[in-house]
Amino acid sequence: MKNEENRKYIKLGITGVAVIVISLLCFFLLFRLRDVSAGLKIICRILTPFMYGAVIAYILAPVCNRIEGMFVRLLGPEKGKSRLSQSMAIILSLLFALAIVWLLVMLVIPNVWKSLVSIAYAIPAQLETANTWLHNLLESQPEIQTYWDDFSGKTADWIEKWLKTDLISKMKTVIEGVGFQLALFFGILKNLFLGILISIYFLASRRQFAAQGKMLLNGIFTRKWAGLIEEEVRYADKMFNGFLMGKLLDSAIIGAICFVVTTLLGFESAALISVIVGVTNIIPFFGPFIGGIPSAFLLLLENPMHCLYFIIFIIILQQLDGNVIGPKILGNTTGLSSFWVLFSILLFGGMWGIVGMIIGVPLFAVIYDILRRVIFYRLNKHECAGMIDEYNKNFHPVVTDTKNKKEKNDKNGAQKSK
Repeated sequence: MKNEENRKYIKLGITGVAVIVISLLCFFLLFRLRDVSAGLKIICRILTPFMYGAVIAYILAPVCNRIEGMFVRLLGPEKGKSRLSQSMAIILSLLFALAIVWLLVMLVIPNVWKSLVSIAYAIPAQLETANTWLHNLLESQPEIQTYWDDFSGKTADWIEKWLKTDLISKMKTVIEGVGFQLALFFGILKNLFLGILISIYFLASRRQFAAQGKMLLNGIFTRKWAGLIEEEVRYADKMFNGFLMGKLLDSAIIGAICFVVTTLLGFESAALISVIVGVTNIIPFFGPFIGGIPSAFLLLLENPMHCLYFIIFIIILQQLDGNVIGPKILGNTTGLSSFWVLFSILLFGGMWGIVGMIIGVPLFAVIYDILRRVIFYRLNKHECAGMIDEYNKNFHPVVTDTKNKKEKNDKNGAQKSK
C-alpha cells in the first residue's frame, strides 16, 4: 500500500513539475517571441544548404532506386546491392538530373533571349503608334488637348524637380539594390552547390536514416502509435511524390502544347510565353492566371490581335488541362474538394509565398488525413460508427462502394476456402 501511495505522489510531483516547466516555456515564448523568431531565422539560414540537399535527394530518390533495381537485375542480388553499385546509382541519378536541367536550359534560354530581343525591338514601334494615335485624338478634341497640355507641363516640372533633388539618392538606392540582388543570387548559387554535395550523402544514407527514424519512433512511442505515425509518413511521402511529380509532368505537357500552338500561330515570343505558362502551371488553381496575364501583356505590346488569339487559346488550354490532361495524370491524388484546394493555396501561399502555393495542397491533404483519422477514431470509440457510414454514403459513395466490394470479396474468399 505504501509503495502504491508513494508512486501516486511521485507521479503527481512529476506532473506538477512538468506543468510548471511547460508554463515557463510558454511564458518565455510569448514575451520573447522576437528573439526566438530571430534565432530560428539564423538557424534556418545556416541550415539552408541541408534543406536544398534534402529536397534534391527526395526528388532523386525514386530515380536512384530504379537504377539500383536495374543493377540488381543485371548483376544479381549480391553485386547489385554492393557499395559500388549503390555509388554508381547515385552518380548516374545526379548526372541524369543535371543532363535534364542542361538540356532544358539549352533549349529554352536561346529562344527566350530571342523573344526578349524581338519584344525590345517591337516596343518603340508600338509606342510610336500609340503616340500617333494620341496626337490625332488630341487634334480632334481641343478640350482634351488643354487638359493634356496642363498635365504634361506639371509632369515635366515634377520630373525636372525630381532629377535635381533626388537623383543622387535614387541612384544610390538603385546601386545598393542591384548589389543586394547580386549577393542574393550568388548566395543561392552557393547554397545550391552545397545542396548538391549534401544530397549525395542523403542518398547514400537514405536507408540508414529510415532505419534510425523507425527505431526512434518505436523507442519513444508504443508499437501501435509508432505504426500509425509510420503509416502517416508513408501517406505523406506518397502524397507529395505523386502530386509534385504529376504536376511537373502536367506542366511540361502544357508548356509543350503552348509552344507548338503559339509557334503555329506565328507569335514571335512563343518560347518565352510557353516557359511562363508551363512554369506557372505548377501552381494549382491560380497558376493559369499568374502565367496568362503577363503573357497577354507581352503579346499586347507585340501585336494586339495576337493578344486576343492567345486569350482564347489559353482559356481552351486550361479547360483541356483541368478536365482531361490533369485528371489523367494526377487523378484525385489528394482527395481534397475544390474548396479545400483553394483554402490551402491561399493559406500556405500567404505564409510562404510561391513555395507555399506549390506545396500547400499536398501538405493540407496530409493534415486533413490526420484529422480525419482522429475524428473517425473518436467516433468509433463513442459508438457513432453509423455516422461514418452515413457520411460516406452521402458524400463519398466511392468509399462505400469500395468497402462493400471488399466485404463481398472477403465473403466469397471465405466460402471458397470452406
